[in-house]
Amino acid sequence: MSAPQWPAPAPRPVDPPRDDVAEPLHDALVPARHDDPEPPQPPPAPEEPRPWWRRGLSALAVIGLLALKFGKGAFLLIKGAKIFTTAGTMLVSVAAYSIIWGWKFALGFVLLLLVHEMGHVIQLRREGIEASAPMFIPFLGAVVMAKSLGNDATAEARVGLAGPILGTLGALALIPIAINTGDDFWYALIFTGLFLNLFNLLPVVPLDGGRAMAALSPRMWFVGLAGLVLLTFLLPNPIMFLILLLGGYETYKRWKARKAGGEEIEAFYKVKPAHRWAIAGVYLALILVCAIGMELTHIERAIPS
Repeated sequence: MSAPQWPAPAPRPVDPPRDDVAEPLHDALVPARHDDPEPPQPPPAPEEPRPWWRRGLSALAVIGLLALKFGKGAFLLIKGAKIFTTAGTMLVSVAAYSIIWGWKFALGFVLLLLVHEMGHVIQLRREGIEASAPMFIPFLGAVVMAKSLGNDATAEARVGLAGPILGTLGALALIPIAINTGDDFWYALIFTGLFLNLFNLLPVVPLDGGRAMAALSPRMWFVGLAGLVLLTFLLPNPIMFLILLLGGYETYKRWKARKAGGEEIEAFYKVKPAHRWAIAGVYLALILVCAIGMELTHIERAIPS
């Protein structure tokens, strides 16, 4: 007798997927799992070191301040070093400016600066004052050492304006070359040379314009100082701060000495009306020539977006 045969159980029906069952979500707090590992992230790029000339800018500013503050005595300490001769300091300045502009433009700029400074040297010697050859200080210009700037304010104004006069003529002498070649290099060099002389005409000591104000109106020193404060605010950099500090100190010192009075001080600032008018005419003419020349030689440059 065979075993009874039981019917096979019927297969269970498979429930269709329900729409109301939510799929597991991966929110922002629980990161999704992936079979493939994430690619390694590249290491962050190292920060580029600041150029050496920027790191040394403060040191150069201090050197320039010492040179202008202590004058002849500062250079007597380094008189024997060949690097501090006119030619040596010119080469150092060309090398420093080459980092920014390239050697050709740097050389042209330093030569224009030399022409400007030679104007002071020539006029000092015309006044019967022994003057040194120019000493160049990178990013600060150049300085001429002398025991004084003249016996009175009129002589000081002549010495001060002689630099911008010869410097402006030196820059304008390049115009025929710029016209004949049509090269923007020469127009840019002329523009920079004129700007150099125009900046030096700011009516604040120790700039050349401040020397002229000694004969015109020493009160203009405060106007020039206010303009220098504005320029420093608009174009903040260590050189402008240095000039501002030096200008403030020189203005305070000279104004205090002038207010102290005395026969010697009164004689120094006594200027004949004809001389005052002549100095004013030369001063305003220089400003006008430099401003017009800069407008005519300015080169428009498109700024990449």
